[in-house]
Amino acid sequence: MNAKTSDGKMGVGSIALFSLCAVIAVDTLTASASMGASSIGWWLVTLVVFVIPYGLITSELGTTYPGDGGIYDWVKKAFGYKWAVRTTWFYWINIGLWMPAVYIMFAGMFSELFFPELPLFWQVAICILLTWLTIWICNVSVDVGVWVTNLGAILKITVISVLGFGGFFYAAKHGVANEFSFSSMLPSLDTGVAFLPALVFNLMGFELVATMTKEMKDVRDMPKSIFLAAGVTAFLYVFGTVGILMALPVEEIGLVSGIIATLHKLFGNSVFGNVMIYAIGIMALLTFIGNMVTWTMGASRAAAQAANEGELPKVVAKMSDTHDTPVGANMITGVLSTSVILAYATFSQSSDDLFWSVFSFSSCIFLLPYLFMFPSYLKLRISDPDTTRPFRVPGGMGIQWALCIVCFLTIFQAVILFIFPDIISLTVNWAYSAPILIGVILTIAIGEYLLRLSIDNKRAVKQVRSNYKLAHGH
Repeated sequence: MNAKTSDGKMGVGSIALFSLCAVIAVDTLTASASMGASSIGWWLVTLVVFVIPYGLITSELGTTYPGDGGIYDWVKKAFGYKWAVRTTWFYWINIGLWMPAVYIMFAGMFSELFFPELPLFWQVAICILLTWLTIWICNVSVDVGVWVTNLGAILKITVISVLGFGGFFYAAKHGVANEFSFSSMLPSLDTGVAFLPALVFNLMGFELVATMTKEMKDVRDMPKSIFLAAGVTAFLYVFGTVGILMALPVEEIGLVSGIIATLHKLFGNSVFGNVMIYAIGIMALLTFIGNMVTWTMGASRAAAQAANEGELPKVVAKMSDTHDTPVGANMITGVLSTSVILAYATFSQSSDDLFWSVFSFSSCIFLLPYLFMFPSYLKLRISDPDTTRPFRVPGGMGIQWALCIVCFLTIFQAVILFIFPDIISLTVNWAYSAPILIGVILTIAIGEYLLRLSIDNKRAVKQVRSNYKLAHGH
């Protein structure tokens, strides 16, 4: 699988690796395993009902409307710049909110691996250091960023494959840690439904590669790459989840420590076992950096393009003179991530609580743009039927409506469950839900304020142009 073609452009292999690195999240594999054997049924339902329609829709939008803005361009074309500003705001700002969750997981796993009693202060220091390493990589150049994402994809495949194969070997020798009957693998609302939205989250991001169209050899390669990445992603998630469940009883799976605990169970305490634990553990940690580089690269480009149009503050549009990278958007992401790490560290009780609170909050913001993306697809099919579509989702408009409604409702229920995980049992734990809900409302409010500034800015520019024309007799 060649990373790039001879002319330096991304070919099918490189686009697929970029998508794999964007979508596969080793850090939330333990969340799906925490659902027990029923997670396998949920994976399969989600893949058939959601991922296939999502991949088809993304392929049509990405090939029909290529450009650095990706999801921003699609929403803008469908519903105008106001909805595009909201989309870009959520899509970009969630990176600065999600990065702390990923690096809190990194620090917890690093501690578990090397320094089991590492104080919270040093874990926070690791999170901040990694935040700025990520920003530096994204500021240096696209080539370095693409190299990091390709390496990240390969490491993710390796780590999940080891967990999968290791789980099967362990079960063959010691017996299976959890029940794997047909009934236990069926989707169930009784087992770990709080982690159900993590499955949806784990499968998002196939559209991110649409922000890299200038780097592609042929934009028509996108559908092939997306479905290659989707197929590999589906297999790896199910395989990795089963591997963890083969080795660890579900009640022993910790959100932060689960992967390292599984490796200890798989490889034991021999010299070879310890070498494998450290090697695979370090690979898993490196995948976290690859993930954040991929998302920061894509989201910052989309934000910079919006800022360039006067739809986000001017500082967001600042590009590097040397590397042509969105340094303004990247630096703001770094500052936000650092602030969130420090704020949450003040209130955290444990690394699991800290990880899941930050993860749930950032995931809600992350999913909001998709509530605009799927209706945009439908609207463009209706309002812009004459544009050539190199890839077209099969079926009539009835099929398109059905696909969009299913995708929209999948995202909507995930947002609700991230904020109110107990809602299916008709109870609300406000101590957990209130901070996340307040955070989401505040983020939306800031976005609305920026939108108001953008409207005023556009109005002022229009007035200046109008005055100029009047003054010069045009």
